[in-house]
Amino acid sequence: MITILAAIVAILIVAVFAVMIVKHFTGRYRASSIDEMEGHDFEYFCADLLRRRGFIDVEVTKGSGDYGIDILAEKEGVTYAIQCKCYSTPVGVKAVQEAYAGRDYYDKMVGAVLTNQYFTTPAVEAAKKLKILLWDRGYLERMMEEQEDYE
Repeated sequence: MITILAAIVAILIVAVFAVMIVKHFTGRYRASSIDEMEGHDFEYFCADLLRRRGFIDVEVTKGSGDYGIDILAEKEGVTYAIQCKCYSTPVGVKAVQEAYAGRDYYDKMVGAVLTNQYFTTPAVEAAKKLKILLWDRGYLERMMEEQEDYE
C-alpha cells in the first residue's frame, strides 16, 4: 500500500515538473518570437494583449500621422496613449518624447512606451521627468505569462 502511494506521489511530482518545463519553454519561445515581428504586427500583438488584460476601447492608430502613438486604450477610467517599439537594441529618449507629445495630442491621461527591449538610462530619466510609463521586455513577458495562466 505504501509503495503504491509513493508511486502515485512520484508520478504527480513528475507531471507537475513536466508541465512547468513546458510552460517555461513555451513562454520563452513566444517571448523570443516577438523579436521577429514587424512593427505593425507588434502593435496589433500589444493591442490584443492589452485587451486580454482588461483594457477597453483599444485602438491601433493609423500608420502615418499618428503623432508617435500606436495604441489608444482605456482601463478603469484612465485613458492611455501608447508608443510601441519592437527593436533589437535598447529604446532611447526619442520614444519617450513621442509618447509625451502623443499623450497631449490625443488628450489622454497617461503616456506609455511598450517595448520588447529595455530602455537606455537617458530614456528612463526623461520618462521620470515627463511622467511617461515605461513597459519594458520584463513587463511584456509578465503580461504574456499572466495571459497564458488564464488560457
